[in-house]
Amino acid sequence: MDVAGLRRSRCLEPKDLLGRSSDEIRTLSESQGQPQRSKQIQRMIATIYDSGFEEAHDTYNALSVDRDGGVWYVLSSTSPDQGGKLFRLHPGESQPREVVDLTEACGEAGWNSYPQGKSHSRFFEWDGALWSSTHAGYYETVDGMERMPKTPMEGYRHYPGGHFLRIDPATECVRSVGVAPHGEGILAMTQDPVRGTLYGISWPTGHLLRLDPGDGAVEDLGWVDAHGEAGIPGETYRPLCRALLVEPDSGDLWYSTADGTLWTLKQGAEKPEASRQVSMRRDYFGSFDPTRPGSMAWNWRQVVRDANRHCAWGTHGNSGYLFRFDPKKETLELIERITSDASRRIGMTDQFSYGYLGLELGPDGKTLYHLTGSPLFDDKGQPVGGEAIAKGGARGPEELHLVTWDIESAERTDHGPIRLESGERPSHVNSLAISSDGWIYSMSRLERNGRVVQDLIRFRDPLAG
Repeated sequence: MDVAGLRRSRCLEPKDLLGRSSDEIRTLSESQGQPQRSKQIQRMIATIYDSGFEEAHDTYNALSVDRDGGVWYVLSSTSPDQGGKLFRLHPGESQPREVVDLTEACGEAGWNSYPQGKSHSRFFEWDGALWSSTHAGYYETVDGMERMPKTPMEGYRHYPGGHFLRIDPATECVRSVGVAPHGEGILAMTQDPVRGTLYGISWPTGHLLRLDPGDGAVEDLGWVDAHGEAGIPGETYRPLCRALLVEPDSGDLWYSTADGTLWTLKQGAEKPEASRQVSMRRDYFGSFDPTRPGSMAWNWRQVVRDANRHCAWGTHGNSGYLFRFDPKKETLELIERITSDASRRIGMTDQFSYGYLGLELGPDGKTLYHLTGSPLFDDKGQPVGGEAIAKGGARGPEELHLVTWDIESAERTDHGPIRLESGERPSHVNSLAISSDGWIYSMSRLERNGRVVQDLIRFRDPLAG
């Protein structure tokens, strides 16, 4: 985040909003090109936690609230010497605590290999344990794209591969139950909530992985889409799916590919098959070249299971469309754009080039929560744009808004901007967890001791009263 650049731009600053009434905020917003809201703007001020990790880099997905109200999250690292770290915030406590370094948890301390720098997985609860995975954090940048280092630096060894993890909440013992082949990280992961089978997509080439947690053998079921994000742009490059779905009754796995195809791996099958009935390729989502980096193309961005309605809800990155997917009937219905009011009014796509991962079904079982961007406007009322980039990331400054969708009433509500206690705008937000006691958790970039780091934040759920 270019903090100095944000302060130089002639946009609404945090100091312009904090301490003002809702009517004053609305007036300021209208003067900057923001739409008038029919509901009163609620200022949501996020508490910032200090996890004490100076290397903390962006977190994607790796944040969950367990059934006892404990918050589990990973702070990533892009250093060749420092692994990412797992943290836990106990209910009622004000300070999170480090549980373990991911490299140490995988038994690789002292190996001199590139570390387990990240996790891109939520925490899944099954058989009295939490299940997650690890990912590489140290890359080379080639033509604006992240690549695995071809030749390790002197004194280093290649990244050994991502791990599937089992976490005992009672003892906080973390152990590896399987390793991804080919020295690749685990980009996306899910778990069968009935049978416990773990699934993943590796990075950068994109192999589909399956693991029976009882035997520890990781099955490699082949490439999911050309050569994935290790491919040649314009030829074999394909952006890889970041969210996997298991239909619990059948145990079938579902995922998307960049051309919009939906694939299913039937329970016990050796190879996935493409659906002939349903696709993500919709005109409303936009037009893409799936062989070029810079977007997720027709992949779904996030998908969450709805056990009560026997379906899943998902979003398409860039367009911000919410959809309902029924894996049994193989139907996909577009519902509504659940972007911010301002984004909808001016028709802009997401500033975050891949879209936002922050989608979750709330504790009430009927409300979807979405953390999304909202454009900033200059003094002439024009949106502050961003530059195209060849990887996932923010193309320019924006607000962070909370949008909810009431499934029963089909009502979308933009609850307005979120601010950190410092007055900064949250940025690079791609995680979301909601507790039953009325708190919403996420991860944001922020300034601390002259450095830009990412850390845990929380703010009050505006629907909790």
